[in-house]
Amino acid sequence: MKIDFEHGQAAHCESGVTANILRFYGIHISEPMVFGIGAGLFFSYMPFIRLHQMPVFSFRPLPGHIFARVTGRLGIRMNKRRFLNEDKSMEALDKLLEQGIPVGNVVGVFYLPYFPKEYRFHFNAHNICITGKEGDVYTVSDPVSQVPKELTHDELKRVRFARGTFPPMGKMYWVKHVSTTSPDLRSAILSGIRLNCSRMLDIPMPWFGVRGIRMLAAKMRRWERKLGVKKAALQLAQVIRMLEEIGTGGAGFRYMYAAFLQEAAGITNQPALRELATEMTRIGDLWRNFAFEGARKFKKRSDDVCTYDALADKLLVIADAEKRFFRRLREAVK
Repeated sequence: MKIDFEHGQAAHCESGVTANILRFYGIHISEPMVFGIGAGLFFSYMPFIRLHQMPVFSFRPLPGHIFARVTGRLGIRMNKRRFLNEDKSMEALDKLLEQGIPVGNVVGVFYLPYFPKEYRFHFNAHNICITGKEGDVYTVSDPVSQVPKELTHDELKRVRFARGTFPPMGKMYWVKHVSTTSPDLRSAILSGIRLNCSRMLDIPMPWFGVRGIRMLAAKMRRWERKLGVKKAALQLAQVIRMLEEIGTGGAGFRYMYAAFLQEAAGITNQPALRELATEMTRIGDLWRNFAFEGARKFKKRSDDVCTYDALADKLLVIADAEKRFFRRLREAVK
């Protein structure tokens, strides 16, 4: 059984899977548009959750949120399931494939055999789409790859039930029904923007959005004194990895959101969004500069000017810039 599914490479796994699945159902929107409608821009610093014995830093919402938000706003009915039994999860997946339905899956990347070894780590929020099965081998549309990949039954089951932080527990999601009427793209764009503004500005807890960036800056100033030189460096490396290497990318997501605003400006007839797209690109540059200086600090390639205080100051500049940006964006779409 093989579904006639067009694989497309993307910048981010979940927005890429979503765009590819929507295209299968005749809805052609870009990955940045998916990302924006799905309110994919976020920041969280969660010291109460551990990954490799270090706090979790994330620049995206939880896996599945982008797909659910986009399909909901476009009037598409979707379904999702988690499982306790591994064999039943594979049987459920096979039944959907037999009906010609491509199925999104959340998996861990550590045991993905087609991933380069240097990119394998215990990260359980990667999204792939299963698009067929021949014998014991599944066809995989992984948006980070140029071409479709393959996984055996046991390999797929292993990554679907990876253990550790945020275990996926066989989570899969798929489109259940698509309306015959054209989706209201303008309304979906404005709803997505409003939610993203709220998520970055209004969550009262200190670990999320702009508040979370400021909390990270405050904690970073004390890392070396509190944790020691080695642990502080490892914590900094964790931030940089989540920012630049993993699918929760910070600067890259800012650039994608800027592309979304450029596209949205024409659809919504809101020219102010083009100006805000330029501002978001500048914020992306600030994040990239922070990552560059942080990497130099971690690799001991910087001079004494690059301290944890200096890096924290950069985060505060970013927090102020993002607060101004999202306030202006909220005003633009009132």
